[in-house]
This record gives sequence, structure tokens and C-alpha cells, in this order.
Amino acid sequence: MPPTSEPVSASLTIETVAIDGQQTYSDTVFPYVYVCRTNDGTLSQAVDWVTDHRDELLSLSTIHGAVLLRGFPTPTVDAFDAVIQALSIQNFEYRNSLSNAVRVIRTQRVFSANQAPPDVQIFFHHEMAQTPVYPKRIMFFCEVAPDHGGATPICRSDILYQRLAERCPEFIRTCETQGLKYTNVMPGEDDPQSSMGRSWQSTLQVDSRAAAESRLAELNYTWQWLEDDCLKATTPPLPAIKEVVPGRKTFFNQLIAAYCGWSDSRNDLSEAIRHGDGAPLDAGAVQQAINIADELAFDLAWQVGDVVLIDNTIAMHARRPFKGTRKVVASLADRCTQAFEPASAA
Repeated sequence: MPPTSEPVSASLTIETVAIDGQQTYSDTVFPYVYVCRTNDGTLSQAVDWVTDHRDELLSLSTIHGAVLLRGFPTPTVDAFDAVIQALSIQNFEYRNSLSNAVRVIRTQRVFSANQAPPDVQIFFHHEMAQTPVYPKRIMFFCEVAPDHGGATPICRSDILYQRLAERCPEFIRTCETQGLKYTNVMPGEDDPQSSMGRSWQSTLQVDSRAAAESRLAELNYTWQWLEDDCLKATTPPLPAIKEVVPGRKTFFNQLIAAYCGWSDSRNDLSEAIRHGDGAPLDAGAVQQAINIADELAFDLAWQVGDVVLIDNTIAMHARRPFKGTRKVVASLADRCTQAFEPASAA
């Protein structure tokens, strides 16, 4: 669907526009962008517009991968929360996730983006693809734009899948037939200096080792208790490729992030990720995946008030290092579960 400049709201003047670096794939653009041209608009008008266009916005996020709302009268986290409510999507509270990152909860629906130090790069990933439970949708909001850097790169994983299948067909075949499993070491207390520093108590929502072991057994994880009250946990095999609709496959995983970035005082990159049968990954093929993701990256340079709606099964996201203060918050919706079902090797 090509960008147009036709107003689409009687209350707010809102246009679909092209922006610098926007990508085109067949009849889709990435990201799809709405800009509000009304300087004195109100939050109530914005909420009404989102309510009226709810189905369209959700559909566009899946078709194109991401939808950016720029210039809307949404200056605060509470305004972002109101927009989320207008979308009428099922909230997925962060505390109920199995994510590794320490977050600050702002509202029932909104929490801080990864709290890792500014000089730490967060590599491409699908949110929570390394766990049996993940969100279908993720929304971001810019509260404070950084002085320098701090863009959120996004990447179409369906296009990545296509290109990686052409360059490394055997690797893709192994991913589809074996899946991936992930290992990380959780601390006994939250470590905000690490991008994966969430404690095992918080991650598993438990208050004792016995309860942690019970929860891990329910999830079919394996585990080992380490020194300093740390817990090393390994997932069962999980999908590396997702067919979101017949004929449209995505590279849905945490492979790049785990391979490149799952390292801190507790975690060793060499143990972070394996194929489902325990075999190590083909380093050359992984590098090809990294290169393709970098080729496909669209760097979202934040402006205060930006709202982005991403279909988490279609697009990956990351974070560039930054200087100054950066406050980007997030919200999850539409809880999904996954289990590995090996594809035929034929």
C-alpha cells in the first residue's frame, strides 16, 4: 500500500507519509507511517482516532511489520497508556513474562525498555522468542529522546528469512528440523547493569528454590544451581522459524541477540544458544544472519511522543548505544505460547 497524503480523520489532520530510509517490499512499506498535522490536537481526539482505526492499525502492523504514529498529541506515558487501551488488545503484564531484562513498571500496561547502561548495544531479537510464552504485539513510546544515538533499529524477519534461505539453505533446514534452545544464568538479585540481569525470583515469579524448580519443571526446562544463588536454566527446543500465515515464514527467534549479546559476569556467549539437539550453530551462517539483519535495519530515530506498533512475529527490534537521557517505554499484548514441532527434513 503506497503512502498517500490524504487526510484520514475529520477531527485531526492525519496523513500517511514516506520518511527517510523507509523500505519497500512488494506492496508493503516498512515502517508504515501516520503523521498528525494538527498542532493543537487533544489526547481525546487521538484516542478517538485510534479507536476508530483500531482494526486498520492492527492489520497494517501485520502486513507491513510496524506502524509509526508521529506528531500525535501523546506527550506522556499516561497518554501512551490511553492509546494502548484504545486498541482494545489483551494486556500482557511484564511481570508475567520470562524475559531476562530488568524493567521499571510505569503503569499496568507500560514498563521501561531495557534498562542496560547506555553504552550497551541490544542486538536484534523478537521479544521473548527464547521462551515458551511471547507477545504477538509490542508497542513502544518515546518519553525522552536521547541527545545522541539511541535509535531503535527494526528489521523485517520475513525478508531476512527469504534472504538467509537463499544464502544458507542447510542452516535454515537445520533450524526448521532441530529448533533452538537457550541457556542463561539468572542472578539471585536483580542486576540492572546487565541487559539480562533479572533475578530468578522475578523471572519465575517465585520466592524459593523449591518453587523455582517446580516452575522450571512445568516449563520443561533443565537447570543447575550455581554459586552466589545464581540459577542456570536451559529451555527445551523452541522454534527458530515461524510460519505466520501459509507461505509467509519469519526468522522468529533470539539467535542474534543470544549469540552476540548474552554475556555478562555470569553468562558465557559460548553456552547461550544451541540447536535443539545440542549441536553448536554454524558460525558462518549466523554471521550471514547478522549481516542480513544489518542490511535490512531501519533505524527509528526517536522523537518525543512517537508511538510504534510492531507485530512481534514479523519484525525484530534492537537498541543502539546512546548519550544523554533516553526514556523509551514499552507495552506487550496478546499473549501466545509456542512449542517446537520439527519440520520434515525432506
